Amino acid sequence: MRSLIAFPFLLIIFDNTGSLLCNSMAAEEAVVGHGHDVAGVTAPAAADLSQLDAGALFVLKSKGSWMHCGYHLTTSIVAPALLSLPFALASLGWAPGIACLVVGAVVTFYSYNLLSLVLDHYAQLGRRQLRFRDMAHDILGPGWGRFYVGPIQFLVCFGAVVGQVLLGGQSMKTIYLIARPGGTMRLHEFVIVFGAFMLVLAQIPSFHSLRHINLVSLLLCLSYSACAAAGSIHAGTNAPQRDYSLPGNGQDRLFGALNAIAIVATTYGNGIIPEIQATAAPPVTGKMFKGLCLCYAVVVATFFSVAISGYWAFGNRAQGYVLANFDLEDGTTLVPKWFLAMTTVLTLLQLAAVGVVYLQPTNEALEGLFADPRKDQYSARNVTPRLVFRSLSIVVATLLAAMLPFFGDINAVIGAFGFLPLDFVVPSVFYNLTFKPSKRGVVFWLNTAIAVISSMLALLGSISAVRQVVLDAKTFKLFANV
Repeated sequence: MRSLIAFPFLLIIFDNTGSLLCNSMAAEEAVVGHGHDVAGVTAPAAADLSQLDAGALFVLKSKGSWMHCGYHLTTSIVAPALLSLPFALASLGWAPGIACLVVGAVVTFYSYNLLSLVLDHYAQLGRRQLRFRDMAHDILGPGWGRFYVGPIQFLVCFGAVVGQVLLGGQSMKTIYLIARPGGTMRLHEFVIVFGAFMLVLAQIPSFHSLRHINLVSLLLCLSYSACAAAGSIHAGTNAPQRDYSLPGNGQDRLFGALNAIAIVATTYGNGIIPEIQATAAPPVTGKMFKGLCLCYAVVVATFFSVAISGYWAFGNRAQGYVLANFDLEDGTTLVPKWFLAMTTVLTLLQLAAVGVVYLQPTNEALEGLFADPRKDQYSARNVTPRLVFRSLSIVVATLLAAMLPFFGDINAVIGAFGFLPLDFVVPSVFYNLTFKPSKRGVVFWLNTAIAVISSMLALLGSISAVRQVVLDAKTFKLFANV
């Protein structure tokens, strides 16, 4: 349902900004390190000022270091969605589950590095690409950027924003019920409060401006992951006999495994690698690889500890959000209530950072559509539409989160349909088309195998996610207090 609401809006953006796809490279050539103020351009650059893309000029400022890239990468990947990994393992079992985690880490690190190498290559040619749709435009052709990669990226990213707002509201409700058992406030009220907080953060002008917030986000994800793992170990030592068998019959197990693979792929998903690399100051060569190394050090420390400890503690009863296992139906908790509240607060704070990061592609497109690159970024001419349209995007996300508290099921469809192609298929295709590795070599066939297998998994994962939506449809209710 959300995709039907959002898609016309995205088509309007792409229809109006499609002519700007080629101009981001022109902007890079006209203004070295395009993040500088317009007043600082040289005379030749001023002659081409009318062609500059305000989205690239104002939102994707190239001023960051490799560490800043690492902070952005960590926030976009190591998010509270990792708390669903024990549930994924419960549908796969020990050996297949751990193998899936390892393969997901290796393949995504490899794929993200492929994208970075392609971006480095074009930057060295003097045609730096700043956005995913720029890459698709140059490598695959204009239609692929405007009608495939662009819309899928925006659906995935805006879906992530809606998901963070919904999870933020649910986290606030959890803290509220711990403090006031039997409280009467409803979920949509907490969603609105969290949406108001997000509305303020959405006004941060550029992706680069988030670097300090994303450093705090990195520390937060390490903290709540450690708390989740410690809580699972504490609960597991006092838990009754655990069952690690796969639940359901053959059909249920098959679709459960496919859904679990989609969960793992979505948890490792990013979808904004080019936009993150665009924040790095030139020269960019090698910076993204260092950032990926920092990010995946955090990935290994958090993903595996939470997944293994949660599955060990709860077996096939692991819930979709492992913190929910700590809270029993009779009102008691398996960990001290203060500990559960603290962990939930840490998660809540990081949700805001993740939401703002995934809002950046929307901000960039709106800025390119409504801002004037010939005016100063902080002039009234540019501040007014920025305030109006960024606020409007958060209002829409908050409304959808409050209205569709079952959005997680819909987001699973978007994740399988979006994250798998963008993060597993497209990087291999871009690399093979750009560098044309020998068909007799390992690289070509490795990339081809990743693209083909990931495409099949994306199709099967989408089918499984749609099936789950159909099964859960009878329980769907607008503005439900879940």
